[in-house]
Parts: sequence; structure tokens; C-alpha cells
Amino acid sequence: MVSPGWADGDRGLFSISVAAELAGLHPQTLRIYEREGLIDPARSGGGTRRYSRHDIDRLAEICALTADGLNLAGIRRVLRMQAETRQLQAELARLRELLDGGAPAA
Repeated sequence: MVSPGWADGDRGLFSISVAAELAGLHPQTLRIYEREGLIDPARSGGGTRRYSRHDIDRLAEICALTADGLNLAGIRRVLRMQAETRQLQAELARLRELLDGGAPAA
């Protein structure tokens, strides 16, 4: 039986070494990204970093942006703008639903 926590993309499952291997990065690079505010892994009771599946996806996105030539400040700005765009899209969908009289958007 698969643990229900496995399906939770936000649950910290991977140690830094496993997360680094999955992302194709050095563990020190993950520490730098955390220090720079690009990623925020969960912590175990003992303080060990625990990376989620969403963290691994974010690391892949950071790698792609780095490959495109962005520096860490640029990556931070892009990630912030993407989050803001997602929030605005959700708000727009909610407002459209209200305008349509509560009918779900098509």
C-alpha cells in the first residue's frame, strides 16, 4: 500500500543528497539556492532539510533559467513574477465565476 503522504507534492521526502541527485546539482548548490531565497525546503524535527516533489520541480525550473543565462537575482524575480501571475489568474477566474452568476467558468 502506498502511503497517502507520497501523493502530497509539498511533503518533504528527500534528503539534500537525493534532491541534488534528482535535480542534477551539487548539494552545496541547493544550500546556496536556499540561502538566496529561491527554495525553502521543510525541516525534520532534528533540522535536516527535507525536499518535496514540488521543490524538485522548482530546482528543475531554476536550472532551466540558469541555462538561459539568468543570474540568481533574475531567477528570483522571474519566480516571484510567476507566483504573482498565478495569483492574478486565480483571482480573475474567481471574479469571472462571480460575474457568471456562480456558474463554473467554461
